[in-house]
Amino acid sequence: MKPTIYDVAKEAGVSTATVSKVINNTGKIGDKTKEKVLRVMEQLNYQPKTVASAPRGKLSHSIGLLIPDSANPFFAEFARSIEDCGRELGYSILICSTDFQKANELKHSAFLIDKKVDGIIIISGSQDESFIKELLDKQIPTVIVNKELTTPLPIDSVSVDDFIGGYEATKHLLELGHRRIGTIQLGELLLGKERLRGYKHALEEFEVKYEKTLTFFSSPNATIEESKQISLEILSAPQRPTAIFAGNDILALGVIHAAMELGLSIPDDLSVIGFDNTVLSAMSNPPLTTMAQSIQDMGRLSINLLLEEIKGMQRNKQKIQLRPELVVRRSTRELVR
Repeated sequence: MKPTIYDVAKEAGVSTATVSKVINNTGKIGDKTKEKVLRVMEQLNYQPKTVASAPRGKLSHSIGLLIPDSANPFFAEFARSIEDCGRELGYSILICSTDFQKANELKHSAFLIDKKVDGIIIISGSQDESFIKELLDKQIPTVIVNKELTTPLPIDSVSVDDFIGGYEATKHLLELGHRRIGTIQLGELLLGKERLRGYKHALEEFEVKYEKTLTFFSSPNATIEESKQISLEILSAPQRPTAIFAGNDILALGVIHAAMELGLSIPDDLSVIGFDNTVLSAMSNPPLTTMAQSIQDMGRLSINLLLEEIKGMQRNKQKIQLRPELVVRRSTRELVR
């Protein structure tokens, strides 16, 4: 995988804005800093080449962002990271929420094109990819986030390794002695399927039989209340699980609410682990063990890849996949037999 502007900035100990200024020979940069950045670029073999033709039209210094649900803390925090990075680099961000609807993705992408944004960052909530192909056909610089395409397209992407995340989350519960582990995953979305695949792999590694009756699915835009109702069904069963791996922090909070309603103690009677490490995870009662996605890194990588596209830097398309990290809080504990 070829290095990005983010890699150069990290290695040189400077901001991506500084690296961008060195590349474009703009702004006031000290000679020592400039030399250090150039040295790191040479060490990493980062040599962007500007295409002979100029970028399309006059730049508006605005970027479009499509997210599925602005009320979801993960998407809200990601949008904020894009706004912060954009502001640092002199770009305004136009945010559109699609509500997981294909029609809204088409409508909002057309709106952003009409507003002459320089490029678009997409977290797609539907399985349809036709509007992404249309953006590429129109030569709109585009980056996709947290989405695996069903058909290969020449596009930059940033994602988290959902399989590893599902595996590590389940492994944590298994290492605590849990063997009857339920899971609630986001239905229809590939990320949910990958997290479930990781869950199954961990069970297999620990020689625990997979039980389909312990697997449940929510809607892609599940609320805490929806998760609570699913969890009430799981926890009311004669042989309830001793732990639950929830596909995101919202689902995990629903599990905790259901447990409280049934008089179960977290984590004494039930261990719960989520996914995302949003602000909700630290605010829950008890604080939630979760798999952390580096939302800030995802935002910064996405916008830097997009700016390279906007500036016409000639390179191969990049598929960047980040590894989630386990954050242990007080919602999981060793199983007491």
